[in-house]
Amino acid sequence: MDNTVTWFEVATDDPEGAERFYGGLFGWRFGARFEGEQLDYRRIGYSGSDDDVGGLFNTNGDLPSHAVFHVQVADVTRSCEQAESLGGKVVFSSVGEGPTDFAYIRDTSGSLFGIFHGKAV
Repeated sequence: MDNTVTWFEVATDDPEGAERFYGGLFGWRFGARFEGEQLDYRRIGYSGSDDDVGGLFNTNGDLPSHAVFHVQVADVTRSCEQAESLGGKVVFSSVGEGPTDFAYIRDTSGSLFGIFHGKAV
């Protein structure tokens, strides 16, 4: 399914900026902290689903920003353009060079993630 991944984590000292970036790019929704957690660890879900699929961790600057995941998209080129319009940076793109189009993008806090369309390798 386009614009989805399995469980993942995004860690940043700017969780509100990450919500704007990923919400704007993929339509993800963000919820409250996990029950009983002392950390600012917000639930992430896909638009149209009640299931939580990941978490947004506020590092408060104590850890480097990171995100590790790949998102299936309908159109890699269009998603790259949209990411850059939201303040991200495409650092590598392989579109039209094989059975799978993919790209690596840095989000607005510098975290690296991948997007792809085509045959999963």
